[in-house]
Amino acid sequence: MTNTPSAPSPQPPVESRLQLYWRLVRLHRPIGILLLLWPTLWALLVAGHGEPPAYTLFAFVLGTVLMRSAGCAINDWADRDFDRHVERTRDRPLTAGRIASWEAVAVFVVLSLVSLLLVLPLNALTWALAVVGAFLAASYPFTKRFFALPQAYLGIAFGFGIPMAFAAVQDRLPATAWVMLAANVCWALAYDTEYAMVDRDDDLKIGIRTAAITFGRHDVAAVMGFYAATLGLLALVGWMEEFGPFYYAGLAGAAAIALYHYALIRERTRAGCFRAFNHNNWFGAVVFAGLLLEYWVP
Repeated sequence: MTNTPSAPSPQPPVESRLQLYWRLVRLHRPIGILLLLWPTLWALLVAGHGEPPAYTLFAFVLGTVLMRSAGCAINDWADRDFDRHVERTRDRPLTAGRIASWEAVAVFVVLSLVSLLLVLPLNALTWALAVVGAFLAASYPFTKRFFALPQAYLGIAFGFGIPMAFAAVQDRLPATAWVMLAANVCWALAYDTEYAMVDRDDDLKIGIRTAAITFGRHDVAAVMGFYAATLGLLALVGWMEEFGPFYYAGLAGAAAIALYHYALIRERTRAGCFRAFNHNNWFGAVVFAGLLLEYWVP
């Protein structure tokens, strides 16, 4: 009997440097940008009473894209020795050895500097907060090594566009800004715990700390509790700003979406948890729609 030689395993496609950098900063998966953008847009609408200045809107939207991309680059650099042990991340360009470590750091520095340039025409308070925001983005990946709830730190980093928006539009930081930031921290704890539930088995093996590990068998209840806290804090914003029915209709829509996420995560399957995480785009969009209608409909 003649042994037939096995076919050679397929080689990964050759990618240009631009394609590798595109994947490094996750522009092929924009969900992270959207989760960063929605609370920033909420804040710009509230701070500007429905009409934020044109340049401020432009600067914050582009800055959100740039800082999210920068955050991905520094995250991959910080986690380069962990990601190869996680099924979902082992093929990332840096982890797979297709780009060098210094390149990821350089991408982070360049994108951060460009985003900081966007705030130069704004006021000094916004400049100061931008520096803090850059520090939060750079330091978040390292919290997974010692902090039991790194998702809370992520919520501050992802939501820092909120106080920056109020600073840029009003040159002050009213109580509403801090309540909205607290709401975003709770929302991040909800959606990023869903995300962490996808990687729980791998994270346990390599020793990374996440909310999904910290909450253990109470993870689903914790996620739903954080959604409830998010909606409660956003309702408080509505009371503080004297909003009407359109805003609260948006919150009701967001509550329905949160209940749908319960249906997706209650069995704790990887596919269900990942789908719920991605679906949070609609949670943010519905709240934004309620705000838009509140300001724009007579």
